[in-house]
Amino acid sequence: MPSACNHSDFSGKIKAIKNRLEEEGVRFVRLQFIDIMGINKNVEIPQSQFDKALNGEILFDGSSIEGFVRIEESDMKLAPDPDTYCVLPWEEKTGQGKVARLICDIKKPDGTDFDGCCRTILKRQIARAGEIGYEMVVGPEAEFFLFQRNSDNGPTTTTHDSGGYFDLTPIDQGEIARREMVNILDEMGFEVETAHHEVAPGQHEIDFKYEPALAQADNIATFKMVVRKVALDYNLHATFMPKPVFGINGSGMHCHVSLFKGDTNVFDDPEGERGLSETAYQFIAGVLLHARAITALANPLINSYKRLVPGFEAPTHIAWSERNRSPLCRIPAKRGTGARMEIRSPDPSCNPYFTVAAILGAGLDGIERKLSPPNPVVGNIYLMSDEERKEKSIGSLPANLEEALKSLIENPVISGVLGKHCLEYFLHAKSIEWQQYVSDVTQWEIDRYLASY
Repeated sequence: MPSACNHSDFSGKIKAIKNRLEEEGVRFVRLQFIDIMGINKNVEIPQSQFDKALNGEILFDGSSIEGFVRIEESDMKLAPDPDTYCVLPWEEKTGQGKVARLICDIKKPDGTDFDGCCRTILKRQIARAGEIGYEMVVGPEAEFFLFQRNSDNGPTTTTHDSGGYFDLTPIDQGEIARREMVNILDEMGFEVETAHHEVAPGQHEIDFKYEPALAQADNIATFKMVVRKVALDYNLHATFMPKPVFGINGSGMHCHVSLFKGDTNVFDDPEGERGLSETAYQFIAGVLLHARAITALANPLINSYKRLVPGFEAPTHIAWSERNRSPLCRIPAKRGTGARMEIRSPDPSCNPYFTVAAILGAGLDGIERKLSPPNPVVGNIYLMSDEERKEKSIGSLPANLEEALKSLIENPVISGVLGKHCLEYFLHAKSIEWQQYVSDVTQWEIDRYLASY
């Protein structure tokens, strides 16, 4: 349950959910959660188990989930968050009865918090912010590709279109599928602000309204599930792989971030330099200071670093600016309640709970230590020489996953955000992934060297 929810409030919400399940004729409930690698999981239960589920008494084998527990300590509990209840719109069409969804925290068998629960990791940073009166809100810009499937129903990298950014292309399966995604998200309570074709052929973006950090991380996980489900209905494959095709833009998930105190956006200050508050500058400074370690979580795949290269609109350097889109962080022009920073490095393959927690943890460190950011960058960083970047103290993001993991290990603040359990399992899994990658013989190597050497 949400950390701000006391026991009586929680009991009342659970009772209300029980009533809704009965009134809406729900036949099944999916208990949804996410593993350490950011993959959606669920356990589906029938009506006969509803009371047991809502009381947090459903056990599952945690040893079978990536990064959860060892085989000798396998039983884990699913504790549903009543604030995440919704009916899945597409399930009614199957004729097998309504299916609802509840997102869960993972608990130990005795009901205490499990250190490997991704939502718990984020909740701890939210509570830390709450102690000084702040609440972070997040607005993601989630990009993805829609590809055709082959005769065996497997994914390809062939698209239906050759459209570009905001193009009004002839209606095809990709555009129709995107519209259906928006319809379903709307039925599930999302406030979709924009949906459009992105720069690359077959690439799309759907943006939804800013929400508090935990609710938005839940939304991102749900969004990915909906996009893949609808794509499959249209015989398409949706992928959040950051760079599926060489030579074109990859998919990012820019995150717009603000801090609020009640209804007041504390990043805004009409009397401050550039209309920003001291708190905003401190938060920016914290994010920039810890950017390399954040990258390991915001860009967790080997493929992520094929996107973070010059020339394809993705950031490669640690800097900030008001309007310049080449640095890591940008400050959009809007002020008042819309004052925010845009962090441009995350990609949609990330675990949203880890990424949002890391951004919040870094920003809070900047506030607590009263850090100051470097001067904003004017000019295109991509076109600067190494000497110019050095003069302006512009550092670089990690060039590959190995560099990013090393930065995470060496950074006590972001490592501390994950905690010992998640850090250990995340590093173990990613280190294996890196070793497999560097030892593999690729087709590029065969083409390049086999005939010549």
